[in-house]
Amino acid sequence: MKLRHYLGISAGFHDAAAAVVDSAGRILFAAHSERYSGIKGDPNISEGLRQELAQYPIDTIAYYERPWLRQLRRLYSGEGVEWHRLTARQVLGQQLGTMTKNCEIQTHGHHLCHAAAGFQTSPFDRATVVVIDAIGEWDTITIWGAEYREGRARYRRLWSQHYPHSIGLFYSAVTARLGLNPMHEEYITMGMAAYGNPGLGDMIKHWLVQDEYEIRFRHNLHVGMDRERFNYVNPETLALGAQELAENLIYHVMWRARRFDWSSNLVYGGGVALNCLANRNLGHYFDRIWILPCPGDSGSSIGSAALAYGGHLDWRDPYLGHAIPGAYPTNQILDHLISDGIVGVASGPAEFGPRALGNRSLLADPRGAEMRDRVNEIKRRQKFRPFAPAILAEHVDDYFDMPHRWTHSPYMQVTAQCRRPDLYPAIVHHNGTSRVQTVTRDSGTGLRELLEKWYLLTGCPMLLNTSLNVRGEPMVNDRADADRFETLYGVKVCS
Repeated sequence: MKLRHYLGISAGFHDAAAAVVDSAGRILFAAHSERYSGIKGDPNISEGLRQELAQYPIDTIAYYERPWLRQLRRLYSGEGVEWHRLTARQVLGQQLGTMTKNCEIQTHGHHLCHAAAGFQTSPFDRATVVVIDAIGEWDTITIWGAEYREGRARYRRLWSQHYPHSIGLFYSAVTARLGLNPMHEEYITMGMAAYGNPGLGDMIKHWLVQDEYEIRFRHNLHVGMDRERFNYVNPETLALGAQELAENLIYHVMWRARRFDWSSNLVYGGGVALNCLANRNLGHYFDRIWILPCPGDSGSSIGSAALAYGGHLDWRDPYLGHAIPGAYPTNQILDHLISDGIVGVASGPAEFGPRALGNRSLLADPRGAEMRDRVNEIKRRQKFRPFAPAILAEHVDDYFDMPHRWTHSPYMQVTAQCRRPDLYPAIVHHNGTSRVQTVTRDSGTGLRELLEKWYLLTGCPMLLNTSLNVRGEPMVNDRADADRFETLYGVKVCS
């Protein structure tokens, strides 16, 4: 029987991406457009990505939202767009050109794509699905009951909140208020929070929140925050206040989701699921947790393809992008770590998602605080930003207090308190935490073998792991990008 191929597309707003799924439930390919165009957060499907997709015989193209509904919301919000009923075929024609010819076209709701991306890649047959982002077409928060019936995923909407009431828009408004790029640099706000003084969250809540249980705000934060408000507060304390309030609101959502008693399994999606500080306490509400490594809009390319396919996807690992051929250069990497303490890696398929997980990574010896400064200088980023450790999974409890029910964190999705910050200071944040990546034997990357050999040589079971890029640029994608990185930033990149 001939396999069908489903192409999921997330594009038109920010961080465009594409994913290919076949009718055997395999994810054949998934990649961000920015890795091909070199434009950080590229909203459109780039020519390089189109060329990569051309090798697959696509039967169905599924788009991650309903264009006309989004346009209607933009009219309502006063974004100054002209009304004409957009069709998915028009949008996809702009993004993919002739690739749409002779293909079935499907559209699916934005939040449903988030839900499907998580649930249909999860290990669960039944789950409570929570989606929290800035905004879909109209939804900002949705809770779903998900299960399989006769092999197909089914979704029941249990609760929702709508524009303009949005945890994601609130966090983005604070990000903009701090002089950062909203929808792109919220992770910097999260990093700044460690340096702030606690307690401002309650004041922000009093000013902004109308109903914390229903997640209703007093103002439309899509237009930003009052710049006169809290102008006496240093940026770090404002960042912490935003983090405090966001966590409080997220936990109200999780409490509500658990009260439906649909399942004790949680699937969590949407851009807010990238907040690894808030993720620490999810285990107080649910027994088992699954977060796709790419829970934001780009991951909805997998979600739209999953909905077109209908069944459970064979999720194995996030290494789904452009492949650099050849074996993982373990010994070459070790040589450079021993001699120089730092090395780049560009090997095998690229990671799908915002985290470098060993295949497009900058790796360094974590045992000296000076290494943190050196890596920050190479990456051209703020000195207050934290770095993550990639650690052999069997050693994680020796060095970190993992949050409740977070036995492992293979995709850097949660922070943990460091037990011995004095031993490996380069990966310890100002608040004594680290965003941990636990590397198991079935991790799907050569990083596991590298860590084992590094441990035998040094007695250190971890490496500092950060993305192979500099601030404002996408991660290295292919060997040509790696050569450029070597030349510009003076770091050997092994393939």
